Amino acid sequence: MIVRPLISSALLLSLVACTSTPDMSSAKKLMNKESSVSLSMIGEYRSGVFDESAAEIVAFHPGTSTLYVTNADAKSLDLLDLTDPTAPAVKSRVDLTQWGGGPNSVAVHGDLVAVAVENVNKQANGLVVFLDPAGAYLGYAETGALPDMVTFTPDGKTVLTANEGEPDDDYKVDPVGSISVIDISKGVENAKVTTAGFETFAKADLDESVRIFGPGASVAQDLEPEYIAVSPDGSTAYVVLQENNAVAVVDIDAAKVSAIVGLGFKNHALDANAFDASNKDDAINIQSWPVKGMYQPDAIATFKANGATYLVTANEGDARDYDGYSEETRMAKLKLDPEAFPAADFLQEKAALGRLKTTTANGDIDGDGDFDELYSYGARSFSIWDANGALVFDSGSQLEMILAAWLNDDFNSTNDENGSFDNRSDDKGPEPEGLVVGNVDGAPVLFLGLERMGGIMIFDLSNPEAPVFKDLIITRNFDGVAKEDTAGNLGPEGLTFIPAKQSPNGKDLLVVSYEVSGSVAVFEVTN
Repeated sequence: MIVRPLISSALLLSLVACTSTPDMSSAKKLMNKESSVSLSMIGEYRSGVFDESAAEIVAFHPGTSTLYVTNADAKSLDLLDLTDPTAPAVKSRVDLTQWGGGPNSVAVHGDLVAVAVENVNKQANGLVVFLDPAGAYLGYAETGALPDMVTFTPDGKTVLTANEGEPDDDYKVDPVGSISVIDISKGVENAKVTTAGFETFAKADLDESVRIFGPGASVAQDLEPEYIAVSPDGSTAYVVLQENNAVAVVDIDAAKVSAIVGLGFKNHALDANAFDASNKDDAINIQSWPVKGMYQPDAIATFKANGATYLVTANEGDARDYDGYSEETRMAKLKLDPEAFPAADFLQEKAALGRLKTTTANGDIDGDGDFDELYSYGARSFSIWDANGALVFDSGSQLEMILAAWLNDDFNSTNDENGSFDNRSDDKGPEPEGLVVGNVDGAPVLFLGLERMGGIMIFDLSNPEAPVFKDLIITRNFDGVAKEDTAGNLGPEGLTFIPAKQSPNGKDLLVVSYEVSGSVAVFEVTN
């Protein structure tokens, strides 16, 4: 079932101004309003494997019309034939177990395919494995621990990996996080790897919004690179440090981290930043709360507008939750400072903030054992930042407001079961995770994946200070059964934009891989 809500800019302004449940009747009246950029699903591949990340990250090779899909379940790279975008089908599979524990990411440039493969021992160094378009092995380069994302510079001469360096479950082995800068200008057989690390940074040098909190961890151990975006000129990489609520800036030529930028916190006490905090109130209740949101983005991309370079982030949020250490708790379990929160009894009720996931690592400002501030994971939004890391725009409460106005019966559902109304309100809401920016008729357009709700939202970024919402498409069947593969596409993870000049049907395409349903959907972009 395909649901395509269309909401006007005027309606969005009225919704964002709300501090409680939005007026659904007003939204319904505008349901047939035309959008200038929209998506229609024209093709689909289904692996038949549920909730095992059988389709996680996707990349495209124009010369052979091949899609490369990381399959964590089979520890393989699946090659799909996209010659006919309406009928993508598997044509071969590359077994990656001979090089490690399975793939985390894939990228394509020219006739070179790069796959980030973690070690069987996740705390040991991983690899980037290089393949030709047909999947034949060409070579490899060693990276840091747990290469979580791989990408090329625009000229294809350098490959970068974000090496997350996660600790083990006991939190006794904690490798350093790093960025591998791999020079392949002389061919992959002569690849030269340089590590951009964080050993020269001290906690005292960092902005207070950069979270360094792992037990016994140095700054280098605590910082965990997640995702990379490269500037259009290929000189600078912007690397998300998700759990740390920060972005590292890397000088690619020097293979050096030049700065760590703290992203600050989102003030949910403002009406424009309202959100639904409870899954136990049996209602949509979008309102302001005395909570600070940690942006903690997952995906990041760069784009140009009006001659300047900007960053756009999907502010998913993530907690550290291991057997040996967990920061995650619910706000009802915190001891609140009576002066900071005179209405603590009300706030900690289940229908208020009591169910909201929070952290024990932030908030006790004076160290007296009670909490003076409250924090939530992620910002339930996307943000635009300038090249120096200054916030230009945040979507505030727009994502939840749009979903509330259109999918009120399935608002903030989770991604692995239906009949889950309001399920994720106490966690991270719709959970924006993946994104890609495509050039549509000369305009930068954001395609934003909502991991839990399963939808793709579209925003025109021509004015970075005021992006315009265009469309939402959800190829999820809320009447189906997820485990029986009748619920459509669940859990969008990877998104790739194929411009018309590279597309097999001569039209702009968006390809999305869904990790929960193990499926890949092909969308045609219309304008």
